[in-house]
Amino acid sequence: MSKVIINSYEDFLPYVDKELGSSDFVELSQERINQFADATLDHQWIHVDVEKAKTESPFGQTIAHGYLTLSMLPYLWDQIIEVNNLERMMNYGMDKMKFAQPVLSGQHIRMNTKLEELANLRGAIKTTIKFTIDIQETGKKALEGLATFVYYFKK
Repeated sequence: MSKVIINSYEDFLPYVDKELGSSDFVELSQERINQFADATLDHQWIHVDVEKAKTESPFGQTIAHGYLTLSMLPYLWDQIIEVNNLERMMNYGMDKMKFAQPVLSGQHIRMNTKLEELANLRGAIKTTIKFTIDIQETGKKALEGLATFVYYFKK
C-alpha cells in the first residue's frame, strides 16, 4: 500500500473513521533490544540476558521492552503517512495504551492505523489515531492505543 499524502486539513477529511494503512514489518532483534537497554539504562535480565531468559523466563527467551515497541511508532507511522506543507507538528499525547502481548526477541511487528478523530482548532489540526502493533509470528496484538498529533499547516 502506498503512503497517504496529506497537504491540508481538507486532505484529512476523507479518512475520518477510516483505516489509514499499515506499515511494513520490522524485526525487534536482540541487538536492537540491547541498544534500547543501553539508551534507557533498563538492563533488566528478561530483556538482555539471553542465557538466563532461556531457563528462567516464562517465554524461554528474551523479550523486547514494552517501551521499545512503543518507541517504534514514529518509524512505522512514517511508512503510512506523509504530511506536507507544515510549519510544525507536535506529539500531543498518548491515551488508552495497553500492552497486550510481549514481543519476543527476533519477532516482527507492524502498525495498523485508523483516523479516529479530526478537529480544526483555528489553524491547528488535531488528529487522534487509533493504532495497533501486531506481531507477525503470532498474529496477536502487542500494543494498542490512541496517539494524538497536532499539525500546523503553512498558510
